[in-house]
Amino acid sequence: MLSTKTNVKKIKLDYQQKIPNQLVTAIIVLDKNLTIQYANPATEALLVKSFNKLYGKPLKNLFLNEPIKQERLTQLLISGQEFSDSDVTLELYINHLITVELMASSVEFDAMPHILLELKQIDQQKNISAEAFQHQQWESARELIRGLAHEIKNPLGGLRGAAQLLSKELSQEQQEYTMMIIEQADRLTNLVDRLLGPNQLPKMTKLNIHSVLEKIYQVVRFGNEKNINFIRDYDPSIPDVVFDDDKLQQALLNIVNNAIQVIETGGQITLKTRAATNQTINGKRIKLCAKICIIDNGPGIPENLKDTLFYPMVSGRANGTGLGLSISQTLIHQHNGKLSCSSEPGHTEFEILLPIIDKATK
Repeated sequence: MLSTKTNVKKIKLDYQQKIPNQLVTAIIVLDKNLTIQYANPATEALLVKSFNKLYGKPLKNLFLNEPIKQERLTQLLISGQEFSDSDVTLELYINHLITVELMASSVEFDAMPHILLELKQIDQQKNISAEAFQHQQWESARELIRGLAHEIKNPLGGLRGAAQLLSKELSQEQQEYTMMIIEQADRLTNLVDRLLGPNQLPKMTKLNIHSVLEKIYQVVRFGNEKNINFIRDYDPSIPDVVFDDDKLQQALLNIVNNAIQVIETGGQITLKTRAATNQTINGKRIKLCAKICIIDNGPGIPENLKDTLFYPMVSGRANGTGLGLSISQTLIHQHNGKLSCSSEPGHTEFEILLPIIDKATK
């Protein structure tokens, strides 16, 4: 009598003879009881489980959620009518979700009806498409602001000049009104300049990324009226990065200050760094990046602001200008980096990716 381990190997070989083992698509074969009879290497990689651990297990026990209704699979066995879903979420374990395209079809093995499931992970494609769309929207908003700023600044300049000329013809008491016009024109000009964001190219220098974070930490820990707990979680193995010290400091400080303003007394902000490999930034694959995470335990970002968070004049606070994050996005973009955010109540995380240039691979 064959041992269980030997029997599993034999079953695996039997299915491999009938299903190409080199498929990059994850393949799962279910019997009439909806238990797993075969899983190819792509499935093992996708689900992070070996075939030995998958064999004989009910499909419903594989995920924490129920991505495929048992009734649909049972109906497939009866009718033979295949079905597909383009956006299926699989919860492998707590807080670990993947999204796949799924196709289910009826097949026969050894004259017995089986179900063939094909799974193709699409998380990366969805993220790239979403990032490309958001970047395009952000660029469109920036162009709109530039055009609007041009239309505003020209008449403001003329208004200010006319007020200056007029003040020379007026008495000292009447000059109070022209001075008010000049002050308000200057205020509006300053606001437009802030909307446009930084207009100077960064002065790039190769530095340790933690030097910037330490400067920010020193700034915010003084005058810490809310008694916030600042945690520094650094990866000392990160190589030096090419960046503009002042501009990167401004970008990160804007994010930290936003967190300080929204979290409650005694809250927590974490400054975290890690090395990240094979990242996609603006459609380009980057081999090695420095990843900076700014994490707070505040109330989170409202759902209605998440898609437009980095647009100018968008703010979740009644007295906010909506310029800080827009400026941070512009500065990170000048560094050929990427700024993104994920948020839920109790955990908001801003992630900055900065490419690490390896001269040996240039």
